[in-house]
Amino acid sequence: MIRTLDIFCGGGGSSYGARNGGAEIVCGIDLCEKATATYADNFPDAQVITSRLEDISPRALRRKIGDIDLLLASPECTNHTCAKGSAPRSETSRATAMQTLRFAKEFKPRFIVMENVVHMKPWSRYGELKDSLEALGYNIGEFILDASDFGVPQNRKRLFIICDRDNRVPEIKAPTIRKKRTVRSILDKPGKWDTSPLFTPKRAKPTLERAERGFAGIGRDASFLLVYYGTDGCGGWQTLDRPLRTVTTVDRFALVEPGPVGHNMRMLQVSELKRAMGFKSDYLMNHGTRRENIKILGNGVCPPVMEAIVEQIGLT
Repeated sequence: MIRTLDIFCGGGGSSYGARNGGAEIVCGIDLCEKATATYADNFPDAQVITSRLEDISPRALRRKIGDIDLLLASPECTNHTCAKGSAPRSETSRATAMQTLRFAKEFKPRFIVMENVVHMKPWSRYGELKDSLEALGYNIGEFILDASDFGVPQNRKRLFIICDRDNRVPEIKAPTIRKKRTVRSILDKPGKWDTSPLFTPKRAKPTLERAERGFAGIGRDASFLLVYYGTDGCGGWQTLDRPLRTVTTVDRFALVEPGPVGHNMRMLQVSELKRAMGFKSDYLMNHGTRRENIKILGNGVCPPVMEAIVEQIGLT
C-alpha cells in the first residue's frame, strides 16, 4: 500500500479519492475542528491532527507516522479564487501553499499532488513554488481538470500540480463518459424536505427576478435551480439537465418546483451536495451545522478526480 499524508485535509475529499484509488491514508492535518472530526470518522485508522501547519514540525511528525509515499495538499484557495471579487487578497493565506515544501523536504515522498483553484496560476509566487519543487528533484505536470469529465455531477475546474521524483508525470485522462451526470441525479426523493412558497411578500426581489428568468428560459411547468452568488452570466438559474454549477462554501442553490397551488422552493441539502461532490453513501458527515458542512464540502476535492489521478500516476 502507498502510505499517504494529507495536509490541508479538510473533510477528506482528496484522501477519500486516493483511498479508492489504492492508497493507504496514514495521517490528515487541518485547522478546522469540524473538518478533522469528519475526517476522523471516515479514516478511523489514520492519525488526525487539528493544527496550523506552521505549528507542526515535519521531522517530529515523520518520527511519529513514519515514511510516506504520497503527499496530498490542497492549500487555502479563498485568496486566489475569482469569487473573492475585488476584495483585498491576503498574501499570508496564499503563502500557505509554501508549507507543502516544508513537508516535502522532510518526508521526501515519491509523489506530491497539490490541488487549488485555477486562479492560483497568476499568483506572484507560483513560479517560485514550482521551481522549489523541481529543486527538490521532482518532475512536474500541471493539469486543469473538470470534475464533470470524471463522472461527477458538477462543473468544477481545478488546478492539479502532480509531482513524481522518479518518472515523468503522465497525462491525466478522464474516463470515457457517454453522458455527463446532471443535477437530477443528486436530488433526494420528492417530499423528503420541507418547502416554502416561492411567491410570498417577504421573498427578496432578486430571488423573484432569478425565478422569472428561469420561467422565461424553460417555462413555468418545469423544475429548475436558482443560483445565488454567481457572476458568470447565467442569469441566476440553471436547468436540472446539466451538471451542477460549482459547489462553493456558501449555500447557493435553491430548487424551484411547480405545485398544485403554485411554485415551491427549498435549498439543496448536505446529502445532495455530497453527491454533487462525488462522494458515495458511506461518506459520513456527523459534525457541525448545515452551514459548516456546506463549507467543508465547498472547500473539498471531488474524490473521483483524485481517484483517477492516483490510479494513473502508478500507485496501484
